[in-house]
Formats: sequence, structure tokens, C-alpha cells
Amino acid sequence: MNRKYAFFIVFLSLSAAGSFLKIPSPIGSVAFDSMPALAGAALISPVFGLGVAILGHLLSAGLAGFPLGPLHVLVGVLMGGLVFLFGALYRKNRKKTANIAFIAGNGLAAPLSFWPFLGKAVVMALIPSLLAATVMNVIVAWLLIPRIEPALRNSLLRMER
Repeated sequence: MNRKYAFFIVFLSLSAAGSFLKIPSPIGSVAFDSMPALAGAALISPVFGLGVAILGHLLSAGLAGFPLGPLHVLVGVLMGGLVFLFGALYRKNRKKTANIAFIAGNGLAAPLSFWPFLGKAVVMALIPSLLAATVMNVIVAWLLIPRIEPALRNSLLRMER
């Protein structure tokens, strides 16, 4: 059990590091913080990825000064749910569907759901940078997951013994 906590801290730390790699956007919290969550959801469990996504987003938003205030909690929960869906689909070997669902959900549907709170102008200004960041996070995760999977699987198998 201690290894799972250690892996959680490692993936959350990678998310925190990614949150320093900002993508220019109107709100400043768009970054590479979701890639470790996607990898964790695919390699360890969807619930694992959900936790990394929520906390990673809050770290990223904190570095930007929480420009959306308490709405960042909702953003984190939405992102966590989408990462959970990604992980569930990926683990069922529906990798393309997982990638498309996360890109459509995080890059389009999630910001559109904030239209009533933020208004049309902010949402429309946010979508291009958020969509670009989402695609980049998915591409990096797509490239890394198969490369780290063998080492992680061996370590997890030793953990279960």
C-alpha cells in the first residue's frame, strides 16, 4: 500500500511541475498539469488519475492566483471526471476513444459548461488555448504511457506480492 501512496506523490509532483509550464490563456491556469493524471489513470487506476487531476489542477490554479476563485474546485472536479473516463476507456483498450473523449470534454464541453458563470466572451476566449493545451497533454501522455508501462507494471506486481 505504501508504494501506491509513493506513486501518487510522484504523479502529483509531476503534475505540479507541469503546472509551471503554462499555455498562454486569458485565465493563466492552463498548463501541462493533466498529463500525469492521464498517465496515472491509464496505468494505475481511473480513481488514481482522478485524484491527481483534481489536486494537480488546484496546484496549477494556485500558481496563477486562482483567477476563477472557487470555480476552480468545479473545474478540478470536471477535469477529474474526464480523467476518470479517459482511464476507464484506456484500460478497456479503447485508446482512441479515450483520447477523443478527453479532448472533446476538457477542451470544449467543460469550458462551455461555465458559460452561465463566466459569459460568452471569456469562454470563447478560453477555448482555443484550453483546446491546444488539452491536445498537447494528450499527445505527451500518449507518447509516454507505453514507454513507462512495463517498469510501472513490474513495480506494481511486486507491490501486490
